[in-house]
Amino acid sequence: MSTVEETGLTAPGPAVEPPAPRQSPLDAAERKLGRLLVAPGQLLLVLLVAFPIVMEIYISLTAWTPTGGSNWYVAYRDWIWFDNFIEGLTSESFLSAVVRTVLITIVAVGIQFVIGFLLALLFVEKFPGRRIATILFLLPMMIIPAVSGFIWFLLLQTDGPINKMLSFVAPGDIRWQWLSDPSFAPVAVTIVDIWQWTPLMFLILLSGVMAVPEDQLNAANILGASYWQKLRHVILPIMTPIIIIALIIRAMEAFKIFDAAWLLTQGGPGEASSTISVHLYRQAFINSQWSYVAALAIVVMIGVSIAAAQAIKPIERRQAAEA
Repeated sequence: MSTVEETGLTAPGPAVEPPAPRQSPLDAAERKLGRLLVAPGQLLLVLLVAFPIVMEIYISLTAWTPTGGSNWYVAYRDWIWFDNFIEGLTSESFLSAVVRTVLITIVAVGIQFVIGFLLALLFVEKFPGRRIATILFLLPMMIIPAVSGFIWFLLLQTDGPINKMLSFVAPGDIRWQWLSDPSFAPVAVTIVDIWQWTPLMFLILLSGVMAVPEDQLNAANILGASYWQKLRHVILPIMTPIIIIALIIRAMEAFKIFDAAWLLTQGGPGEASSTISVHLYRQAFINSQWSYVAALAIVVMIGVSIAAAQAIKPIERRQAAEA
């Protein structure tokens, strides 16, 4: 007899999976009702996102323009495939606008981050008048961009307040032509963007500094860490995801800068302060090259999406390491 038979035990049989729970008619009705309730939102998302993108791709592959006398749905009659993309990627004017926009974005966002982070470290501490100072500092962000552009257009005139103020601190009579000199026009656009959107960077970074756990700071104090050691080994590592998100948000917005460049100089003099948005606006609404602009918009969208995906990778790696 086998060992199993000798011991009086029976060999275990194959594992039997428990039967799948039967779906009740009530559960099926609930799921069907859920799909019906979500359907309007999904349809709206398709209309707001998918349809414009499909239309943009369709128009970009044609030579259609609204001034041509034909409707958009017959644009296929002027099908030119990728000629608009080739023309845009070889256009000196567009490539110059891209380089100019990237430089403005890097300088503006970099200065906004430095000022915003320093102010966040300052305002996280309590001091008399902190609430009023915070409100005053956030005011530029609340001003409509068109209004801020007009304000700075007046301030940056040759005989305006900015040059008058500089004349008090520098020798001689300062008469810099901020808006008509090709060297100063991009600087003026950058200054306006820094003035208006540094408060947003400050607000995001302040929330990050205030979210640093007090117990970790107290532990660093007990161990005798200096302020700079706490900043380097406690505050900055914890704030890294918030800093990356703040930089991405501001960089994407600064890359689309239009109001300041158009209201101050209309992209001039010449194309000295012409950003990507100003260039596309000119081509679309002044030169009526809609299909060409659609192609360039797709190129810009792809480029910004790739850059944003690369910028988010440090956050994804950190989340994977913590998982």
